[in-house]
Amino acid sequence: MSLLAEFFLTVLLLELTPGPNMAYLALLSLSRGARPALVAVLGVAIGLAVHALVAALGAGALIARSPPLYETLRWCGVAYLLWLAYEGWRGEADSAPGTAGFGDAGLRLLWRGFATNLLNPKSVLFFVSVVPRFVVEPQGEPQAAVPTVIVQMAILGTLYVAVATAVHVLVVLLAAQLRPWLVAGARRDRVRRMLSLLLAGVAAWLALSTSR
Repeated sequence: MSLLAEFFLTVLLLELTPGPNMAYLALLSLSRGARPALVAVLGVAIGLAVHALVAALGAGALIARSPPLYETLRWCGVAYLLWLAYEGWRGEADSAPGTAGFGDAGLRLLWRGFATNLLNPKSVLFFVSVVPRFVVEPQGEPQAAVPTVIVQMAILGTLYVAVATAVHVLVVLLAAQLRPWLVAGARRDRVRRMLSLLLAGVAAWLALSTSR
């Protein structure tokens, strides 16, 4: 239980630190409102779950130890964030505010949220370098230990997805509350472009912070 509490605090502090997911979701919520952004939150959660599954099966370590795979993931993530920033600058995210469900527009937002996290190398590094520190290696034969380790990784991954999703929902709701004051009238385009520049800055920060 003490390990779980320590892991919970670690994840909470990590998720409260601004990053690609938070920047994209805040931009989307300010541009289109809470409902479309919450659809994207679901996509991000699915991406996190995929990373957790990949790490539990050992593939995350393979990505982290393979420079070509890691660099491909890293630069795809940077390029994708820059593309989202470009779309935000042009105002494409402003179409049909507040109407996204699970039609074509909703599925597009779901996919974008999923891709934003799936291409985030910091998420891969977290599951490879941080999560294993909270796994207790069972005593006995290695063959008998494997299922137990996988179960622990699954529990930690589930907790991580839950905490991250709760933080993302709060970010979306807070941004939606600020939306009437920040994007009203003539301020709308200025704020949207400032947020797009911020997202581009996050892309540059991601490229620098994940460089090896």
